[in-house]
Amino acid sequence: MSRRLEALRDLGPDELRQEWRRLYRSQPPRLSRDLLVRAIAYRIQELRYGGLSKATSRKLAALVQARRSDGEITPEVAQRIRAGARLVREWNGRTHSITVEEDGFTYAGRTYRSLSAIARDITGARWSGPRFFGLVSKGGASDA
Repeated sequence: MSRRLEALRDLGPDELRQEWRRLYRSQPPRLSRDLLVRAIAYRIQELRYGGLSKATSRKLAALVQARRSDGEITPEVAQRIRAGARLVREWNGRTHSITVEEDGFTYAGRTYRSLSAIARDITGARWSGPRFFGLVSKGGASDA
């Protein structure tokens, strides 16, 4: 697989278009050489390992439709954690358990208004509480 992908760099424009036709069964779009190589490499890997999940494909289709209909895509609102949920985080060999309440969070017998305050008490440093407890990814998008 890796040799096949590396070989794409050595193909000329006509060979790349021919490879596109073979893999996509359509005429190649007018793309820069770099984008054409990347798209062909993606297709080779997609055929070998599988493509996007059905859920991801549906989400992308919905975003495209939203963009076409009104020209705007609104970011998703982060899901709220329901009262009664427990968040568990291991830090420096110790397990910390937080209970979500209607108006805040309970940790070590104390009530907090934010997860960031709890994360600060646990670590001694400023943290994004939702990130510290794994509720959002590194880039900030909600995983919850």
